[in-house]
Order: sequence, then C-alpha cells, then structure tokens
Amino acid sequence: MAFYEIYSHPALIRYKAGVCTSATVFAVVVVCLTYISPLLVAYRSQGFWMKRNTYEEQAVVRFQYETLLVAATDTNGDYVAWSTFHHLNNMLGKKLRIPAVSVREEDQNQDGKLDRLIFQLQLPLKNEENVYSVQLLLTFSYQLFTKSTVVMQSLAYVQHSSSVSGAKLFISGDLRLQQRTPLSHRGLFNIYNVSVIQGSSPFASAYDLDNIMRRYQGRNCNHDCE
Repeated sequence: MAFYEIYSHPALIRYKAGVCTSATVFAVVVVCLTYISPLLVAYRSQGFWMKRNTYEEQAVVRFQYETLLVAATDTNGDYVAWSTFHHLNNMLGKKLRIPAVSVREEDQNQDGKLDRLIFQLQLPLKNEENVYSVQLLLTFSYQLFTKSTVVMQSLAYVQHSSSVSGAKLFISGDLRLQQRTPLSHRGLFNIYNVSVIQGSSPFASAYDLDNIMRRYQGRNCNHDCE
C-alpha cells in the first residue's frame, strides 16, 4: 500500500538566555578551550616537531672586585704579586707590591646591563726590577634568565709573557660563556655560585694559579676572556 504526504510543516525551536547566565559562561569556556588552548600549547612548546633551536641573550655580568696579580721580574722565576685577599698578601712578604687600581664599568647602550669593564693597574717596582710576564685573575658574577636560570661566579684570566721586559701592557677582549653539556630549562642552576678563588683560606695552595685554573676548567660552565 502506498502512502502520500498530504501536509508537512518544519518546527523551529529556539532557546534564549540572558547575558549574565551560566549558559553564557559555558559558551565562553567552550570557545576558549576550542581555539585558545591549542594556540597556548603550540606557543609554550615552541613547536611540535622542533629538533634544534638557538637564541641569543646578553648576560648580566658584574665585576666582583676580586683580583690576583703575579708579575715575573726576571727569567729565573723571581716575581712580585698582589691580590685583594688578606691571607695571600700576608704570605707574600717582601714579594708584595701594592698597586694603584682604577675600575670603571660602563653601560654603553643604556639598556640596564653593563657592557664594558675598564680595569687599570699601575704596579710599583724597584729600580732593578723589570716585568717579563704578567698573570691576572678577575672574578665576575654571571646571570642568565631567558631560557635557563643560571647564577654563577666566573673568572677572566689574562696572561702575557715576553723575553724582553716591558713597561706597559694593554689587553682588549670579550668574555664568552663556555658550556660542555646542556643546561636544564627548569629550576635554578646555581651549583657554581661560589667564589672561584677561596679568599678565606689560610693555605697557599688555595691561591696557586694552576690549582685555580684546574678547578675552574673542570666546570660544566665557565667564563673565559678572549
């Protein structure tokens, strides 16, 4: 038996609610979860398939006003020295020379981060003394914040020697971070936030340049002057 459609009428049902209702809140939450949350996940993950990426950051570097100077006055191993460490100066005895030191830090581009250290040292010598080599240690505080949060004490090592004595030495270089293994992107990395030179130690071995550089080069991160 066949049937024929005699009459049809569509039914339209509308549900309305005010603006300040739970239905409006639910609609807004659904829209946010649908469109905004995927964008946030993509932004925070820095890409879903990224294998390697690089970025640049200017570290916050401040001079710690800790210095150790050794100047060879002949080719037979005799020397004079000076430091900012009381125990070492007491051990130097007659080899101690108190220099005139001038220090100035400059922020050249006015961005709140220091860009240059101007360090001047005038070493008094006796008439029969001449300088053939110079070794100088300067300590700095070093901080990174953008990706990895790093706080550490670092070191600049300046060395020069010549077979001919000199009256003046000018050094210009850049401090660069040396890193052997990747740093963690979470938490605070402050394992090296200790003094590079053990200035409170009463033992001469704590101020030996070979020992200081050996400990410093054994770090994962260090700061060299080039």
